[in-house]
Amino acid sequence: MQFREIKSFFYSQYFSDGLRITIGVLLPSLILAQLHYFDAGVSMSLGALCISVVDTPGPVMHKRNAMAICNLCVFIVAVITGFARFNIYTLGIEVTLFSFLFSMFTIYGNRAASIGTGALLVMILMMDQAAKPADVLPSSAIILAGGVWYMLFSLVFFGIRPYRAAQQTLGESIDEVAKFLRIKAAFYLPDTDIDENYRKLVSQQIKVSQSQDLVREMLFKSRLLVRESTSASRILVLTFIDLVDMYENIMATHYDYAYLRDKFKHTGILAYVAKIIEHMANEVDKAAFIVLSNTKYKNPVDFTPELEKLKAKIDILAQTEPETSNIILKKILVNLRDMNQKITSIYNYYNSDSANLLFENRRRVEYSRFVTHQDYAPHIFTDNLSFDSAAFKHALRVALVCLIGFITAKTISQGHHSYWILLTIIVILKPGFSLSKQRNYQRLIGTIFGGIIGITLLILVPDKTVQFFCMVFFMLGCYSFLRFNYVLSVLFMTPYILIVFSFLGVNHIVQERITDTLIGSVIAFIASYLIFPAWEYEQIQQTLREMICANVNYLVKIAESLSGKTVDTTEYKLARKDVFVKSGNLSAAFERMTSEPKSKQKNIKEIHKFVVLNHILSSYIATVAAEIIGKTVSNSQPDIIRSIKKSLAVLNDTSAKLGGQKADFNTERSTPVSLDNKPELLVPDDSLLKEQLGFINKISADIARVSENILV
Repeated sequence: MQFREIKSFFYSQYFSDGLRITIGVLLPSLILAQLHYFDAGVSMSLGALCISVVDTPGPVMHKRNAMAICNLCVFIVAVITGFARFNIYTLGIEVTLFSFLFSMFTIYGNRAASIGTGALLVMILMMDQAAKPADVLPSSAIILAGGVWYMLFSLVFFGIRPYRAAQQTLGESIDEVAKFLRIKAAFYLPDTDIDENYRKLVSQQIKVSQSQDLVREMLFKSRLLVRESTSASRILVLTFIDLVDMYENIMATHYDYAYLRDKFKHTGILAYVAKIIEHMANEVDKAAFIVLSNTKYKNPVDFTPELEKLKAKIDILAQTEPETSNIILKKILVNLRDMNQKITSIYNYYNSDSANLLFENRRRVEYSRFVTHQDYAPHIFTDNLSFDSAAFKHALRVALVCLIGFITAKTISQGHHSYWILLTIIVILKPGFSLSKQRNYQRLIGTIFGGIIGITLLILVPDKTVQFFCMVFFMLGCYSFLRFNYVLSVLFMTPYILIVFSFLGVNHIVQERITDTLIGSVIAFIASYLIFPAWEYEQIQQTLREMICANVNYLVKIAESLSGKTVDTTEYKLARKDVFVKSGNLSAAFERMTSEPKSKQKNIKEIHKFVVLNHILSSYIATVAAEIIGKTVSNSQPDIIRSIKKSLAVLNDTSAKLGGQKADFNTERSTPVSLDNKPELLVPDDSLLKEQLGFINKISADIARVSENILV
């Protein structure tokens, strides 16, 4: 398993990104050094480095546009910095204004924020460059040439294998679902701490949500993948569709685990269920590797024998203990069968014999509806110029702290590379306190231990050729781990920078780098606590409200289906997607809150209950949805409709108290379906359905109660 994980990393987008950035940044210096233009090569590498910040996962068209805009910003900032640096006051004004302006780019999303980071990076790295006024424009043009080189190199890199990035993103998302499935399996084991396992589940849910969002953007915003009818594009889209369906099945395997243990612990069935789910997680893991490595796997595990054994155990229990209801166990069995089917489908997509048969009967879906579209209108910028905007307060904080860092660099810390203070501040300061705190810790640890490694290497390995290959290794590690593990990224970054400076003839800078990093970290930490701090409790009510609204809309689709209305599958999947996204956002907000100071963790226990209860509610809704969505429901009893209306009323009332809107549904049956279409007619098991809707009633009431406590 560990060997496959290591191989998966080398097939992953993280390593691919690291390799691309390393080559793109290093190549100009290497080539121009051979032509005796080393200084120009370094400037080109600087431009390439600034543009590489924007080269994050996403559709190639978005990358191209962002890198083009970033090149323009980098050139303008390089020219202005080149002239501003001749007067310390104009340089200080520039640092303050640009820090504010480019930090405001966060209002336009992550990719726009990375453009701002690239522009600030070139400003900081050019502050201490010794250049005459006549050299400013030529040197800025060389930096621009480096940025354009990197943009073209990156686009060619993706053009050679247009589907590879989407494959990697999808494979990583499948891997996150496998980890989520393993955590779910642990609930059925008697020794598992249920509360602690819920914490793990919440944490993993964030990663699943983020990875699925990235896959949606890669697949559904790319014209190449959505509109082309090639086998490769079909397989990617279909695999993701089944992955999300499987994730819903995993969500639907939720029950009252304490009750299950109490009722069935003595039978040994729950341990057998956990074993099957664990085996399924292993198969999902293999599927992730297949997608990442773009290979075939002809012999997937067939879980039918294990599922038949589980069915036999349930049947024996029904005979030996007739007084014990085994409806829940039967429902678990159905969900496991559905998961088995989805796993088999994913494996079949990567079998060339069946790949061409997959897309024919699928209804055409408007995939663009499944992704969010960023609005870049200028009024959004002006609308956020107020203290009601978190982005405005963050930008103002960054501007003030960068000014403090600049003054410190020019007075207290007068080393040759005091721009490291500003660089540390830019990297560490994030909109939220918890993210800033995490980055602060990671950068300090990585810098200190990386410095030790760098010094040791330079002392013990004097050979310049060996040092060069070590530098390339550290450079590759730095950029490969940048999004995956920031501590390791900084750990690799520090010796890589030390070796670069040793080649430039600048030695003994380790103490200076560590000192400046420490100064920048302290300034950033104090500022994130004192200057316009952004605490999660100030924004959590909106997150809670959005979660309730998403679950209400999800439940409305069930209500419409039970009332006899034909629910459009796309509309249902949009509601489901919204629940998954909002649930991930809520879990992320809760995690951030737990890392804030205790005095700022208001109602933390109640919010944790809210997170868990909403996860349970989503799971119960998914359980009902798995049975009825896409089918024509017949003969639903009036008390079933009343039960679901009761839950909707409670949740709507809670949403209103949190400042959200109410949602309602039409109980009138839609136009009768023509018998020529031969719809699948479903007569629901009323006893099971009543039990499930009763659970939803109870959870809805619990959510209302917890929400009241939070509001108080």
